[in-house]
Amino acid sequence: MESPSPLERMRRELALAVGENAVFDGWTQKAVDSAAAQLGLDPVQARLAMPKNSAAMIDVYIKEVDRALEASFTPKRLAAMKIREKIRALVWHRLEIMGPAREAVRRALAILAMPQNLPLALRISWRSADVMWRIAGDTSTDFNHYTKRMTLGAVYGSTLLVWLDDQSEGWSDTAAFLDRRIDDIMRFEKFKAEWRGSSEHLSLARFLGRLRYPPR
Repeated sequence: MESPSPLERMRRELALAVGENAVFDGWTQKAVDSAAAQLGLDPVQARLAMPKNSAAMIDVYIKEVDRALEASFTPKRLAAMKIREKIRALVWHRLEIMGPAREAVRRALAILAMPQNLPLALRISWRSADVMWRIAGDTSTDFNHYTKRMTLGAVYGSTLLVWLDDQSEGWSDTAAFLDRRIDDIMRFEKFKAEWRGSSEHLSLARFLGRLRYPPR
């Protein structure tokens, strides 16, 4: 793997601190300056390293959240966990990583919801779900690859919205919500497995044909 350039290394070093400072300064160059001062980095180089556009700055931040998540889950740690535990732990640790920047994350969602930023928002959502499934050990390449990421993306997105407004001790309301949503994922995965192994495992064409022309 090619080593990152000096500016890329600085960008990665800055990213989470920029998110924390965006709580006060917004997703602006002022947040970059504050993060550079916090980390003792040259402010001119910091400005060169970070994008000037708010949406792109948010993208850099979320990429670093993904990297921090990957660094936290070693193969040894994951080996002792069942798939439900892995997914639950991954989603929860994402929230912990973003905890210091929670109000900035709220602003980030509003920025990404702007029409011009929706394609980027979709890419970010897919990428984050993909990262979590890959860390969890998923190697599927068929339609499961896509359904798993769409389902987890929806679960994570809804949990994120609950978390942003959660004032309960230790985010207990978010934890309960996440547990219910993870149960939904597990039920869906069980249904898919049973369907694939049953006599009703039809080709897509036959399945759609039955929907269109149900038995009389």
